[in-house]
Amino acid sequence: MSMNFGGFDAFDDAGDNGGGGGEEKIHVRVQQRNGRKCITTIAGLAEDLDVKRICKAFKKNFSCNGAVQKDEEAGEVIQLSGDQRTNVKAFLVDQEISHSEYVVLHGF
Repeated sequence: MSMNFGGFDAFDDAGDNGGGGGEEKIHVRVQQRNGRKCITTIAGLAEDLDVKRICKAFKKNFSCNGAVQKDEEAGEVIQLSGDQRTNVKAFLVDQEISHSEYVVLHGF
């Protein structure tokens, strides 16, 4: 796995659904807002999951604000305030929503 930190585009590899795998990858990204503020976005959750309940659990466990946004390409996307990438991955694996190899962390 090569780490390329120069010239980073957070949405560059969004279409890497890979070949052969029956399960889609969950993409967890962090986007810089202004100053020290950032937003964590979770895209690629399965259609049969209750995204609003998952967002509510994220908000309660991580003590942050969050919202569910509709997107044409990615479906329903969860937005959380702050850098919650590692918390989100740990939560998804602990609650058996997804396996660790299907959760992809993006960002700085």
